[in-house]
Amino acid sequence: MENKVPNNKPTGKIPKFNISWIYGFIILILLGSYFFNDSKPVKEIPYSTFEEHIKAGYIEKIDVFSTKNTLEAQVNKNAIKKVFGEKSELYEKDPKISVRIPSVDEFSKFIKDAKETNVYTGVVDYKVSRDYLEVFLYSVMPFLLLILFFVFMNRRMSGQMGGGSGGIFSVGKSKAQLFDKGNTTNKITFKDVAGLAEAKQEIEEIVSFLKNPSKYTELGAKIPKGALLVGPPGTGKTLLAKAVAGEADVPFFSMSGSDFVEMFVGVGASRVRDLFRQAKEKSPCIIFIDEIDAVGRARGKNPNMGSNDERENTLNQLLTEMDGFGSNSGVIILAATNRADILDKALLRAGRFDRQIHVDLPDVNERKEIFTVHLRPIKINETVDVNFLSKQTPGFSGADIANVCNEAALIAARKNKTFVDKQDFMDAVDRIVGGLEKKTKITTKSEKKSIAYHEAGHATISWMLEHANPLVKVTIVPRGEALGAAWYLPEERQLTNRDHILDEMCSTLGGRAAEEVFLKQISTGAINDLERVTKRAYAMVAYFGMSEKLPNMSYYDSSGNSDYGFTKPYSEKTAELIDEEAKGIVASEYERAKKILIDHAEGHNKLAELLIDREVIFAEDLEGVFGKRQWTSRSDELMSQNGDTETKELTVEANMTNALLGADKSSEIAESTSVDEENTSSTNLDNQKNANEE
Repeated sequence: MENKVPNNKPTGKIPKFNISWIYGFIILILLGSYFFNDSKPVKEIPYSTFEEHIKAGYIEKIDVFSTKNTLEAQVNKNAIKKVFGEKSELYEKDPKISVRIPSVDEFSKFIKDAKETNVYTGVVDYKVSRDYLEVFLYSVMPFLLLILFFVFMNRRMSGQMGGGSGGIFSVGKSKAQLFDKGNTTNKITFKDVAGLAEAKQEIEEIVSFLKNPSKYTELGAKIPKGALLVGPPGTGKTLLAKAVAGEADVPFFSMSGSDFVEMFVGVGASRVRDLFRQAKEKSPCIIFIDEIDAVGRARGKNPNMGSNDERENTLNQLLTEMDGFGSNSGVIILAATNRADILDKALLRAGRFDRQIHVDLPDVNERKEIFTVHLRPIKINETVDVNFLSKQTPGFSGADIANVCNEAALIAARKNKTFVDKQDFMDAVDRIVGGLEKKTKITTKSEKKSIAYHEAGHATISWMLEHANPLVKVTIVPRGEALGAAWYLPEERQLTNRDHILDEMCSTLGGRAAEEVFLKQISTGAINDLERVTKRAYAMVAYFGMSEKLPNMSYYDSSGNSDYGFTKPYSEKTAELIDEEAKGIVASEYERAKKILIDHAEGHNKLAELLIDREVIFAEDLEGVFGKRQWTSRSDELMSQNGDTETKELTVEANMTNALLGADKSSEIAESTSVDEENTSSTNLDNQKNANEE
């Protein structure tokens, strides 16, 4: 047992050695030799003064140190006060002076003349200096520092470039982290992975094979050599791999694709060989490579005019190890990436990665399961409804949902609450999707009116079109870079047709159309709307084949490899036709938007005035102005088919809350998501382009 002190702190542990101790020890020696030197005081005087003392007969003995061009002279006791003056008492015991001489030869000539003329009759002794501290500093210290520097760099390289006892010489060793059997530190199991039912099933099959291989081999089946987890960021690819490490009763090697890449030539390939060597020794086992696109990017045909590409050499070695002449029996490769389109084709073929497991964004039921997992450690009250939260967060990934739960807890703590309630979650989604609310940002009356009419235009048209996304909330309170926003609950469609896209484009153009129709002027606030509409128009023509003059033609390259080397797979004439068709679609929807606003001008103006007065309005306010919306949303229709009796209640509740919420906060969110921004400041155009992109 360890010895205990009264404060119950253990004292028996020996601290680990640190190389900085050596530097501290050397500094202490130097300081000690300087401050605790017991040599007697010696007064230093100029050489000219020394000559005068010789001629006056004050000196009785001289010691010359030829190696240092200095001398020490013993002063007569009768001349102490004349030489040392007021401080003579300090030098009474051993009255000595120190002098730096020009040279030994010049001093010898001077002292010879003094003896011949009987000016000096004392002893002159020539000595060799033995200052051991100086010998140490100038002779031993440089070599010692060089050795210490080498040891320090060796330890540093050992920690940063491969580890192990070899230090700098083990730079080619694998940096994979090993999770062996029985490792219970931060253990994650499949129970901690919510949703992803299909992906979990395929991963669990691999784990099952490792635990009970005879079940499959008796039927002639072979274990898959590799599985590639593909999906958008934050969907749980790495979490699935951690669950495999927790469930599989075999060694698990984990590393990142960037760990193979190094500034030294040949290191990446060496690390690949060492990784598979260790894996074979511990077979059966699993190797997990996160972000494999860092090393598995498609090889170029003429890389750097024939120069040696370290990344490609690493990839070649990885391909050989995964499925070459050598046998990797019992070694399974798991890898994760969100850029499968840029991976080398040789890496994706059967025999290397036999399976591609797609980990997609969760649907409403999977989001409910994910919320259930992340709500476990959070203190919530009865107002929090998991069903409601899952319906209000379409397009959110698992990481986004975890962030929402954490942000809600932070908001509740900021308000000194003892529980996290429903409003905190709604505020958290607002905060994450729209940005921080800025009520202190000053706007003039004309700016406020422009923003209100712009946002009311979006709200009016979305209410009047069947396929536009259902409105949740409209606000002119600045949030993030936006001075105003209209938030919708996107339809999570599996299939989008031409009418869906056109209605969404018309709704998006409603802000600019309202400015022109009612204010007789346009502003820069529609930059984000115009950007999204332009992209959709070109996508309809060039990708989806939905134009009249270019029907059923798609110039989209899903592989991203440009197999035929074309900069663009169409002629200049076709490019002009694409431009013409895209412009025609946008112009048609803009005129449609203006017509709808003119037909409902009274309701739009009433809505805009209400927005100026309240700053925030909800779907129920639009229902009070225009009447009940005559179309049922897709989610309501699906839930009614499934017998969900709570749908209507939740829809009304969603309209009354101060929450958002399905705005498209990144390219990961569904294409139908839209957050329409109003920003009248031309200096914020670049920032606004990046805010809430489709």
